[in-house]
Amino acid sequence: MGDDAGEADEAGRGMPADLEDRLEEADAEAEEEADPGRFDAPPLPPLLILAVVGLLAGFVTIACIWLSEQGCNRVRDTPNCGAMGFPLLIVTVVVTIVLAALALTRLAMPHPRLVAFLGVMFMLLVVLAFLTDHLSSTWSLLVVPVLSAVTFLVAHLIAGRLERADA
Repeated sequence: MGDDAGEADEAGRGMPADLEDRLEEADAEAEEEADPGRFDAPPLPPLLILAVVGLLAGFVTIACIWLSEQGCNRVRDTPNCGAMGFPLLIVTVVVTIVLAALALTRLAMPHPRLVAFLGVMFMLLVVLAFLTDHLSSTWSLLVVPVLSAVTFLVAHLIAGRLERADA
């Protein structure tokens, strides 16, 4: 009789634990369904994420500028956009910031919009200050994305300092 009572106690304890496990699994599945942007991938180092998103932002910038030049070449028969150059530059900057902020948000980086804004703006400042005359050369295809990756890392550093100063 003692053996049967012991088995019943074990079975009684096993049932709620099994039920508890099932409830936890159901809660986890419901949480995943509620947040479709969540990925269950191993975490990447934040600096690697920033560098990759910065590289991609640099390539997006180059692609938008190339597309602008091609469009101006078709419409005006010259790659110089004239009065439309500044609005096209603004569109390029906004598209790059939005895409970078979306990527950083999806990858759960802190301050994604601030880092994207500062990273793109710092890159734009350096390009306009030092590289404007050399953008038509092929080496700019490598320099601008690398520069963008560096400026995203600097922007992350500044955003972290601003957060500590705010606290």
